[in-house]
Amino acid sequence: MKKAYKILPVYTGDVSGFASALYELGGMLVIHDPSGCNSTYNTHDEVRWYRQEALIYISGLNDIDAITGNDDKFINDIVRAAEDMKPRFIALANSPLPYLNGTDFKGISRIVEDRTGLSCFYVQTNAMHDYTKGASEAYLAFAKKMLKKADKIKGGINILGATPLDHVNTEFVIPEGRTLVSNWSYKTSLDEVLKAPQAELNLVVSSTGLAAAKYMKSEFGIPYELIGNYLDVKREKSHNYIVGEPVISGYAAAAIKKQYGTDFNVIATTEITDGLLSECDMKCHGEDEIRQALSDAEVIIGDPMFELISPKSARFVRLPHFAMSGRLFRKEIPDIMRLEDYYHEP
Repeated sequence: MKKAYKILPVYTGDVSGFASALYELGGMLVIHDPSGCNSTYNTHDEVRWYRQEALIYISGLNDIDAITGNDDKFINDIVRAAEDMKPRFIALANSPLPYLNGTDFKGISRIVEDRTGLSCFYVQTNAMHDYTKGASEAYLAFAKKMLKKADKIKGGINILGATPLDHVNTEFVIPEGRTLVSNWSYKTSLDEVLKAPQAELNLVVSSTGLAAAKYMKSEFGIPYELIGNYLDVKREKSHNYIVGEPVISGYAAAAIKKQYGTDFNVIATTEITDGLLSECDMKCHGEDEIRQALSDAEVIIGDPMFELISPKSARFVRLPHFAMSGRLFRKEIPDIMRLEDYYHEP
């Protein structure tokens, strides 16, 4: 039970990460589920729901369909909806029931593609992981299915991992001499994202974009960098901590080190961490682990929910994260790139 959560909320789930990553790209997103995943997503995890339309559907899986493995109904419903809504592509995602039943989503994708003439792909979710896993799988599946080789744009750059779950208020400034080719995937479009292979560099701004960046490096020869090249900034062990998603936290730690000379260590609390942490950082995937890691803290930067398990003696700096606390502190979420908006030395 060491990874149980008694006080903290869990992060947004992988199904919501899938939907957030592909929300603006004109596809029909279908979650094979009775109904719960969609209501959680649209009421808690999506800032665009009431101002920007998207084709996100639930299959309405019932007990009989689940027990008998009635895939025909699922397939027929998708085909009819596609005929009516005219999406640009179709993406399927899993939930616990069909995951446990072993539903053949890859086979279903092939059938749907044959019957609709639209590109259809499966994103491996099961509602048992956090949003970083779902968004990462969505970006990777999209890239493998939809991207084609293309001539390069001199100085072209892609931004990877910019969903509202991590960057709801962040404005990315394109470096001088660079041209934005595509933004994955906030305030964007399918036509823009399909140009991604024309870029000469991928900028990874959260862990959700890392898998797609690695794929594009191997497939299209596009190198990638982490935002701010934060791993190049030497940080030492300290009793100051930034808690949260590793790329955002690493960037903030590096920015503080460069501006103030103060060392902060990252406590990564989302799932994807490989290759994203410095030697002085750590990953903690449970409330008890996080509490223990913070026990000697002098200064803590993180979502206000983490203050509930932080030592009273520590100075706590609020850095709300939509994927953790949702709309509770929505108005406080800063532009991550503007350090002065959320951190000042005492």
